[in-house]
Amino acid sequence: MQASDTRTAVAEHPGLARYAALAAALRQRVVRGEWLPGTALPAEQALAAEHGVALGTMRRALELLVEQGLIERIHGKGTFVRSGIAGASMLRFFRFGDGGAGQAPDSRILARGVLAAPADAARALGLAPGESALRLQRLRLIDGEPCLLEHIWLPLDLFGALAPQEEGETPATGADAPSGWPALLYPFYAARCGVHVQRAVDEIGFGVLTAPQARSLGLAAGHPCAVVTRRAMDLAGRCVEWRVTRGDAHAFHYSVTLI
Repeated sequence: MQASDTRTAVAEHPGLARYAALAAALRQRVVRGEWLPGTALPAEQALAAEHGVALGTMRRALELLVEQGLIERIHGKGTFVRSGIAGASMLRFFRFGDGGAGQAPDSRILARGVLAAPADAARALGLAPGESALRLQRLRLIDGEPCLLEHIWLPLDLFGALAPQEEGETPATGADAPSGWPALLYPFYAARCGVHVQRAVDEIGFGVLTAPQARSLGLAAGHPCAVVTRRAMDLAGRCVEWRVTRGDAHAFHYSVTLI
């Protein structure tokens, strides 16, 4: 991107300060894959010269991208595109005895299929009403005991490589089953589909388990559950995953420190 591209970015965002428009232009270079997650950006002086801006303007643009979580500064090394979040475990909301402390729970895909996305998932993923998406039903386990049940919806234009060979939903068994998938999905998304999850927003609510949900978790139908709904975003800010996680409400735990 040359200095003329920066001037174009400023013209396209007349309401933004010059440094903010510059930050938007730099973000697009990341989104286009010019700078991949984990790679170092050129030196500030080189970027400022390339874009034809003062060094102070470039520094303010980079500071804005740091605040937005797109890049990070590592003392003595430079400025890097953030690699994104690895998993942001839902276990931070639950306490299941002493098992699994500090480690990712085991993962088992119970079902996988291409189905019409429910209204909430379609809205979050930017899909048309009734449009199909990939759904994963996943069980998390600690020491072999089920603890969390997840329903994950993914847009097909990004995750078609993970979809089963036939449309519809089938148990995750057979030659096409994802039995070898890792417990942490976000690094897997990046490796298999080139989708990097940059941030996620979790909302917490409560409900009761249906009979099928209760069977998966080894609980009684109607048992109270905590419900965590997640929207995960990629480098461009697009929602690329809509996830609903349910766990025993009696194991729910949440703490916050106010300073």
